[in-house]
Amino acid sequence: MNDAFVQVDIVPRYFELIGPNTGVSAIEGVSTLCLPPRALGLSSRMLKRTMDLALALVALVLFFPVLVVAALLIKLDSPGPIFFRQRRIGEAGREFSIFKLRTMVLGADEQKEGFAHLNKHAGRDARMFKIPNDPRVTRAGRLLRRFSLDELPQLVNVLRGDMSLVGPRPLIPAENEYVDGWGRRRLDIKPGITGLWQVLGRSEIPFEDMMRLDYLYVTNWSMWHDIRLLCGTVPAILNGERGA
Repeated sequence: MNDAFVQVDIVPRYFELIGPNTGVSAIEGVSTLCLPPRALGLSSRMLKRTMDLALALVALVLFFPVLVVAALLIKLDSPGPIFFRQRRIGEAGREFSIFKLRTMVLGADEQKEGFAHLNKHAGRDARMFKIPNDPRVTRAGRLLRRFSLDELPQLVNVLRGDMSLVGPRPLIPAENEYVDGWGRRRLDIKPGITGLWQVLGRSEIPFEDMMRLDYLYVTNWSMWHDIRLLCGTVPAILNGERGA
């Protein structure tokens, strides 16, 4: 059904999130939500890609001095590489390597099990692993994370075509295994450096709500919406209240 260009009507629950392009109708007296067919056609994808390339290139040039300073801080603060690579799930379920500035000590992934008891989602949502004030984060890493500077290398992912500036949250394979049904629509579009989840709550948003936000983004996409989310990301970053 996800691949068919047809309208789908569903009976809503009171707590369902709906987007601006979602209509309301009635079937034999029962109110239903009208989910539009897939919104992103070829011309929309080309427009989105053009904006991605233009803005990512400009951002890389502007932030290059910041990347150089950040690289020096990382090398002076702790042993290990400057960049961190991790497998993520992209458009249509394809895996790719996401690039970030390294903010943790060398071998942090191998230490994950030892800090599982600090997971703030433990006992509530095993699908997410977030540790407040993670002891594996370096001093330089805390500074970079506070203002999301560690995310800057993802602009290279955008230029490579792995990601978009705005899109669904890029999940690791282990998290993606929990996504099924309507949630798979999030794979219709490339994952983004930012998105609804980043502007509305970042890591504080539960997994289920994150999937709903990604679904709304995909099914209600517009270029104006992307621009608004990019603008809304700036105060979210300057606020400096980022989860681990």
